[in-house]
Amino acid sequence: MESNKKKKWKWRQDRGYRRYRANRSRSSSNEQWHGYNDAGPSHRLSQMENDNQPASASSPPASSSSSKSNSGVPELPGFYFDPVKNRYFRLLPGHNNCNPLTREQLQEKEREKQRQKRLAEDENPRKKTPRTGLNISLLLQKRHLGLLPGNSYCRRVHEVKVCGMRRHKLEIQSTDNSDPNTDNFRIIVGDSVSERVFTVNDVSHGGCKYGIMNFSSGSRGSLSVEMCDNLYFTNRKVNSICWASVNYPDSHVLLCLVGAADTPGCVSLLPASLFSNSNQDQPGMLCSFKISTAWSCAWCLNPQFDKTFSTGLSRRVILKDAETGRTQTYGVGTDVLAQHFAHRVPVLFNGCRSGEIFSIDLRQRGRRDHSWKAKRFHHESAITSVRVLQDENYLMAADMLGQIKMWDVRVTKPVLEYKGHYNEHAYLPIHVNEHEGLLLAVGQDCYTRLWSLKDGHLLRTIPSPHPAANDMIPSVVFSSNLGGSRGLPGLLMAVKHDLYYFPYNTDYQDEGQPPL
Repeated sequence: MESNKKKKWKWRQDRGYRRYRANRSRSSSNEQWHGYNDAGPSHRLSQMENDNQPASASSPPASSSSSKSNSGVPELPGFYFDPVKNRYFRLLPGHNNCNPLTREQLQEKEREKQRQKRLAEDENPRKKTPRTGLNISLLLQKRHLGLLPGNSYCRRVHEVKVCGMRRHKLEIQSTDNSDPNTDNFRIIVGDSVSERVFTVNDVSHGGCKYGIMNFSSGSRGSLSVEMCDNLYFTNRKVNSICWASVNYPDSHVLLCLVGAADTPGCVSLLPASLFSNSNQDQPGMLCSFKISTAWSCAWCLNPQFDKTFSTGLSRRVILKDAETGRTQTYGVGTDVLAQHFAHRVPVLFNGCRSGEIFSIDLRQRGRRDHSWKAKRFHHESAITSVRVLQDENYLMAADMLGQIKMWDVRVTKPVLEYKGHYNEHAYLPIHVNEHEGLLLAVGQDCYTRLWSLKDGHLLRTIPSPHPAANDMIPSVVFSSNLGGSRGLPGLLMAVKHDLYYFPYNTDYQDEGQPPL
């Protein structure tokens, strides 16, 4: 009887001990789960703070939150969970945290990590092609067998060349022996033959300077750049630029300047020869129009109105003849952020902050009601760029949601969308090169993307050579003959104070230097 009691007591004792161990392990795991241990919360937090940065501290919030939901880790306000170290790190500053993490820092580190990775992949000469079987030998074989029409063959060859472009840094020469690479580029705009590029640079003491870079191509597609010797400085912001053909093609530059302090805004028509002291030609027409806060501008190339330009303002569109000064004003209910003229017919397309796109036929100037809006269609967000294609039944438009669409103007419906562009609120242009069948856009994430214009396929994504920042978004020019008639197709990229060249020619060497 006594032995049975001892056995029962021992069994109960063992059972209780097992329960205690199980509860103890669960309690310990829960404490560690929430960032505490037996030494107490202060010891745990100090241990977290004294460690180095977490291994996955660069993970973006989206990925980290998804990993939390997948693993069942609860989200604690003010803390970030590191899935590699399996514990929390403080996000908000505290009395015992000298170097706090923030979600912005984590996002920035993750972006930089991805940029470095994409940069290494992009410089790999054997990087993955965007389409299956996209190589020259296979395309040539299909062409000989009659399996690929001539137009499709040329388009695919251009896509192969685009995928093979490699980055080269250009040295900008100056005629006055000064160093032109000291101020950050803001905007670059090429002329119609891509021999000159108009540049706007920020200056350290405030304001900006603007001038013209001259390009010339040499043997094997090498490119030389020379900055003009007559730069202009202003304390006003440059909102929009376009080349103007007053005396001859691209003879002038149309510039929209926003007012600053006591200096009112204006729209200036400047002769290109004004920027070179060595040019013996007469400057030609030089005029300034008192048009304040112009968001956009465009020059008409139609022979009927070949001296006419437009400006998009807040709630207004102004059409003005540069020679006679004749002005026509159209009232609009929103800001006009983007403009572009068709070439064959004198029709101006306007993109608005409200997301509306409408056209104005210059041959119907006398109408006072809203019937002068020949065509109207809408995006879901503010329009940042509009471009009329050579087949003027189609128009490209981009907005602040990152949507890029091709519209059929006849039926006012989108026929194609180009996926992958990133924009949240920036005023970013798009670039169309129909000869190569390409669409280009630089996103707010500082990535330059190239699509096939015909089918919307994303061909290449080029990371910025510099860390991404809202004030370091690259500005690009793509041309079929960069540097003139002898030049090769290629991409010109200006970011920070550097200028880069991505040529079609994979054997390109600049003064014996290997590609970057």
